[in-house]
Amino acid sequence: MDPPRKEVKEAIKLCEKAGIRVVMITGDHLLTATAVAREIGIEGTSITGVDLDKLSDEDFQDQVEKINVYARVNPEHKIRIIKALKNHGHQVAMTGDGVNDAPALKAADIGIAMGITGTDVAKESSDIILLDDKFNTIVEAVREGRSIYENIRKFVNYLLSSNIMEVLVIFIAVIIGWPLPLLPIHLLWINLVTDGLPAIALGVDPGRIDIMTSQPTRFREEIVTGKFIRTMVLISSMLTIAILGIFGFSKENLIHAQTLVFTAVVLYEMIRIVAIRSEYHLPLFSNIFLWLAISVSLILQLSVLYLPLNIAGSSLQDLFKVQPLSLIDWGILLGIGFVLLLVMKLLVTRNYSSNEVRSH
Repeated sequence: MDPPRKEVKEAIKLCEKAGIRVVMITGDHLLTATAVAREIGIEGTSITGVDLDKLSDEDFQDQVEKINVYARVNPEHKIRIIKALKNHGHQVAMTGDGVNDAPALKAADIGIAMGITGTDVAKESSDIILLDDKFNTIVEAVREGRSIYENIRKFVNYLLSSNIMEVLVIFIAVIIGWPLPLLPIHLLWINLVTDGLPAIALGVDPGRIDIMTSQPTRFREEIVTGKFIRTMVLISSMLTIAILGIFGFSKENLIHAQTLVFTAVVLYEMIRIVAIRSEYHLPLFSNIFLWLAISVSLILQLSVLYLPLNIAGSSLQDLFKVQPLSLIDWGILLGIGFVLLLVMKLLVTRNYSSNEVRSH
């Protein structure tokens, strides 16, 4: 018997927690395959290729969910197994290294070839090449893939909700006959400077501690789903109302009002990032790059408001048409921001609670 590697048993346990079912397909004797499967924690019915041939497609379709060990199989059997699993709605990943594995690697949703022992034919037929030929590397790749997927969703959520809010603020103000709450230079500064760094830093957020205990998403699931859009529009509308309220109460002094709105947008977009990350239950300071990005964005904003720097004979305040804010102004902005953060967190908690009810 070719003994299994020590790390495989733990990796298979992790797969089970992650909603990933592991099926063994081998050319070894049934007794050997069953013994190895038991040792590494693969439970379920065992069957040989000969017995598989005796089953009709309908019978095999009924039993495929219970069979986790296949012994003495040939390439045709592997194709049949993959098709039966797909018919049950499974997303199938297939590993292999030989020429005879190539058809199955091609038929699976994800073909994974061995990089060390794999043949050139197997590698060309696969989607992924495993450079170290270790099963637990596949599991780590799943973990990394889930983290990347969630980071993409955070990135899209942040940028879309922020930009929708900016558009709504300008659009509604124009519709009701108010002066522009934000000038073109303000929008350029927000989108090119203060938005950019935190958005990029979201891309290197660490994965959730419990990311491998959640069930897999639907195959080829869209990043922007209906629920995603509804939550994003709701929060964008809430931010829009808060910012228009700030502008409405202070618009008698237009420059002061525009400065308040300009700063509020920057500040509340940083708060929005904190709220988005709380949806994934991430520790507050788990991403040092994000906090560096937020710090740089806020320092740049404060520089525009307070730094006595002249450029071509004009100060930054003149270039941006802003004025310094008082402590009272900051107190109002931070107080509203704190309320917005609480409301966003309540929305997140409500969404999680409704998800738990549906899942049970």
